[in-house]
Amino acid sequence: MANNTADHPPGNSVAEGNHDGDFGVTVMDLRELMELRSAEAVGKIQDVHGDVQGICRRLKTSPIEGLSGNPVDLEKRHAAFGKNFIPPKKAKTFLQLVWEALQDVTLIILEIAAIISLGLSFYHPPGGDSEACGEAASGVEDEGEAQAGWIEGAAILFSVIIVVLVTAFNDWSKEKQFRGLQSRIEQEQKFTVIRKGQVIQIPVAELVVGDIAQIKYGDLLPADGILIQGNDLKIDESSLTGESDQVRKSMEKDPMLLSGTHVMEGSGRMVVSAVGLNSQTGIIFTLLGASESDEEKKVKKSKTRGKAEPTRRSKTQDGIALEIQPLKSEEAAESEEKEDKEEAKPVKKVNVTKKEKSVLQGKLTKLAVQIGKAGLIMSAVTVIILILFFVIDTFGIQGRTWVAECTPIYIQYFVKFFIIGVTVLVVAVPEGLPLAVTISLAYSVKKMMKDNNLVRHLDACETMGNATAICSDKTGTLTMNRMTVVQAYVGDTHYKKVPEPDAIKPETLEVMVNSISINSAYTTKILPPEKEGGLPRHVGNKTECALLGLVLELKRDYQPIREEIPEEKLYKVYTFNSSRKSMSTVLKNADGGYRMYSKGASEIVLRKCSSVLDAQGKARVFKLKDRDEMVHKVIEPMACDGLRTICVAYRDFPAEAGEPNWENENEILNDLTCIVVVGIEDPVRPEVPEAISKCQRAGITVRMVTGDNINTARAIATKCGILLPGEDFLCMEGKEFNQQIRNDQGEVEQERLDKVWPRLRVLARSSPTDKHTLVKGIIDSTVLEPRQVVAVTGDGTNDGPALKKADVGFAMGIAGTDVAKEASDIILTDDNFTSIVKAVMWGRNVYDSISKFLQFQLTVNVVAVIVAFTGACITQDSPLKAVQMLWVNLIMDTLASLALATEPPTESLLLRRPYGRNKPLISRTMMKNILGHAVYQLVIIFTLLFAGEKIFDIDNGRNSPLHSPPSEHYTIVFNVFVMMQLFNEINARKIHGERNVFEGIYRNPIFCSVVLGTFVLQIVIVQFGGKPFSCTSLTIDQWLWCVFIGVGELLWGQLISAIPTHHLKFLKEAGHGATKEEIHAEELTEGADEIDHAEMELRRGQILWFRGLNRIQTQIKVVNAFRSSLYPLESPESRSAIHCFMAHPEFVPQSEEEARIPIIEETGDEIEIDPLPSSSSAGAEGGGGGGGEPPSASPRSYESSI
Repeated sequence: MANNTADHPPGNSVAEGNHDGDFGVTVMDLRELMELRSAEAVGKIQDVHGDVQGICRRLKTSPIEGLSGNPVDLEKRHAAFGKNFIPPKKAKTFLQLVWEALQDVTLIILEIAAIISLGLSFYHPPGGDSEACGEAASGVEDEGEAQAGWIEGAAILFSVIIVVLVTAFNDWSKEKQFRGLQSRIEQEQKFTVIRKGQVIQIPVAELVVGDIAQIKYGDLLPADGILIQGNDLKIDESSLTGESDQVRKSMEKDPMLLSGTHVMEGSGRMVVSAVGLNSQTGIIFTLLGASESDEEKKVKKSKTRGKAEPTRRSKTQDGIALEIQPLKSEEAAESEEKEDKEEAKPVKKVNVTKKEKSVLQGKLTKLAVQIGKAGLIMSAVTVIILILFFVIDTFGIQGRTWVAECTPIYIQYFVKFFIIGVTVLVVAVPEGLPLAVTISLAYSVKKMMKDNNLVRHLDACETMGNATAICSDKTGTLTMNRMTVVQAYVGDTHYKKVPEPDAIKPETLEVMVNSISINSAYTTKILPPEKEGGLPRHVGNKTECALLGLVLELKRDYQPIREEIPEEKLYKVYTFNSSRKSMSTVLKNADGGYRMYSKGASEIVLRKCSSVLDAQGKARVFKLKDRDEMVHKVIEPMACDGLRTICVAYRDFPAEAGEPNWENENEILNDLTCIVVVGIEDPVRPEVPEAISKCQRAGITVRMVTGDNINTARAIATKCGILLPGEDFLCMEGKEFNQQIRNDQGEVEQERLDKVWPRLRVLARSSPTDKHTLVKGIIDSTVLEPRQVVAVTGDGTNDGPALKKADVGFAMGIAGTDVAKEASDIILTDDNFTSIVKAVMWGRNVYDSISKFLQFQLTVNVVAVIVAFTGACITQDSPLKAVQMLWVNLIMDTLASLALATEPPTESLLLRRPYGRNKPLISRTMMKNILGHAVYQLVIIFTLLFAGEKIFDIDNGRNSPLHSPPSEHYTIVFNVFVMMQLFNEINARKIHGERNVFEGIYRNPIFCSVVLGTFVLQIVIVQFGGKPFSCTSLTIDQWLWCVFIGVGELLWGQLISAIPTHHLKFLKEAGHGATKEEIHAEELTEGADEIDHAEMELRRGQILWFRGLNRIQTQIKVVNAFRSSLYPLESPESRSAIHCFMAHPEFVPQSEEEARIPIIEETGDEIEIDPLPSSSSAGAEGGGGGGGEPPSASPRSYESSI
């Protein structure tokens, strides 16, 4: 390819002069061009511009040198073609969040009750105070208190406002945190471009039209471009087209590269032709913007559609369910925008059931629903009993008749009973649970950033605490990924350290240096160290850096060779991929013949060698027995030292034989001549062995899955401590693994896999498919109890499926490709295995924090509900008033979740075994604590309630009439209740029966401040709360007694922990995980390619039905996308990509076991795939033009499209 720099000044800053005529091509020209594909596009380029060089000339850029990077020039390009940035939508305002918090059903009921109560308190009927109304009216006018009747209603409303504001503030700060996290991720994503002839990395947002960008395997393209030079390039365009087949790109056939697509193989260079809103991805988002007004209309229309509506758009209102959405990326903004619209609709929302794929969230939802149901029953019974009691007493025993003027007074009683019932419900429903989870997760995520874990899906950090197995890569995770050649076999000699240049024949040295310099990515370089005395910097592929390092050690330089043969002169390149495990480059010789250089895994390349260069530099025949001898004497000893072995070889194609068929790889990659076999050392990270032994102590099995030679893998695994001497574990190669687990038809059988995986520790020479099979097999296996929770690390594009399938996928932040990062849940910013151990610690801590909170909350719930219920039944009035209950609810829920969910983790968390999937949330020990403390509290409360006036020598507060002033008696009951909760909060810090509940309390300032703050507020409420809080101020003696009874909680706690749990056989656990049946249903939605036979039997008909629908959906989508602007799509992950590799919210199996059966519904001009109740977020946020995504839009496409 000719170098066109001659056609314009090399500086290529735009010529001075008129602005419009600066570039020979407009935005619209380029946009139209980018909408064409393959042959059409090639034709159009030739007709209009001559060739791609012509486009480069018109864009004033050089295909070789790139842009000058002159700020004036870049500014002009921004003005003419736009910036590579899609503006994010506004975040939800605080008021919107307040409105959302107000949607809570229990709060709405309370508001209504309070308003009725308020209304009635202002209504004074004539003669209402006559004796005719019976005892109901007596005492009403005492001390002029009737005027204060409105206070209770107002106080309830006030408390509701406080609760709402606190919830909204939590949501708001959470969102702010996620946006901060998002912008951090954005700044980190860079792309390689050529400017002034230098290869540099710039942030994606700084790309401009005319930039020459280098693309390579694993990239996610940040802008549209046209290929100007490519080697073996294959692109996955499924995110835009829905076609799962990889598309081959070449100058002659299809040079169009689109933003948001993934490079699956090969490398090349492209000239950027469209950025930001003008790129293909940007255009789709512009269409989305246009459809907003239609969306509004549709929302109005859909309101009339009846009952199915609320469930139609599943909501991800809560940050948990948002799973740290890409808040800055275009699609997140879109989906948020959709959510806003959905929020506005009358969606019946119960705060407790959030849809979520995480193990913990599932358990919590189930538990909260059970508690809520129990609370509902209790509150209904309370109301009924109160009303019956009142009616029987007034009209039966006193024998009165209902008089019209007494009606308001009676109604006030009924409203009071109703309010009591509702408060029982408020206290019973643990709204604090979702809040506690969110606070705990958000806090952990923030802290995990410091431990080099960038969490992309909130629930991943909690799942990590349950992990029972980690399948780790070797290179870069367990090792340092700083590779150096330490041994070589060249010219029939095995050198134990790198030989001197004069020890090798000049001819051999020449061909070796040429082979290494040319047959490697030109983006791979060794740069001088950043600071004096440091190590040289390795840029690009680390294995290639090791080989280039060898060239430098042999006192030669690779750069002049590359300059003499630039990439344009490479005739054909077979890039490295996981199936080839080798890379080859073909050059055309002056005489018309060809020379091919190859390098790759030694046992694979040696199999294809038929000769080898001897000590004289001459090729001699290399037979099968020679190869076996070489494997035995050279490769195995190197591998046993933990070295990776790479073979470098070449082959000449004579001119007279004509041009070979380059597509027939088996023929081409054969008959090679071996030049050298090198042993590359990649030292184990010094901190890894200790981290692995921590994992093993914590009950987590570490397995190594690597593409390396089995001997190398075994040596490294032994150094790391994955293999311990004298233990009976398996190390096997991918080939043998497949033979053992597949039946005669080549299908994986779970029973066979179950025989292998429990003992398997090292899987070598494995393909990405093997990794995926292993992960899926371990997750689906039921041979070991508890069921396994698997974490996987990966860095390559081909690790995507395994990362997706795993319960937690870790991608490497430094070495990882964009595709891997996008499939992952957590990104390790330092690529280090020890960070995974930190993630385990944080995960366990989240689980424990939730359990602590549950233990505390349930004690309060049990006590408050029983007290309100029995009190109401015996004394016709709840001892704890509505406002007091709301205050208790506020401490229990919001403040306690803050205090208990932010406990920092300790190393001791790693000394116990993981909980696993099926472990109940509430263990026997916790149940013992809950019931034990509840007994203490109930005994105290009832003693005070029925004998308090005698003990404290005060007036009896029972059976007081409506609107009577607050009594000391009930104030003491309320105060003692709160004091006991406060001290029980300290007890709740330990859930495994530890004695010292104060241990490490100073390490958690939040906890201390919450407890002290609550105490101070309680003093204020009791002393100055007066009528609104139904309190009257207490004397110092009474206060001391209250605190003393509270401290009794701590002593009682010691007593409870002294009782051994195993004697209490009658205690039941609660909050179990999903049952096996539910798990089956859940796995169905795990990805279409992964449905195994048992599940097929379960729901074969349904699957076929779904698949048929999938197809229809895709067709509908394609038509709609280009036909109208009614195409709000919840973009698949890859499309988030202009700056961002955050995933879209996961689609989650619903908690109810309803099957999701989509129905197709036609409304006017668009066709909607309308999932039935409990559909997951996919169809929901898909909004108008056909729910979900094209079937192969993502590895999870199956779920997405249901």
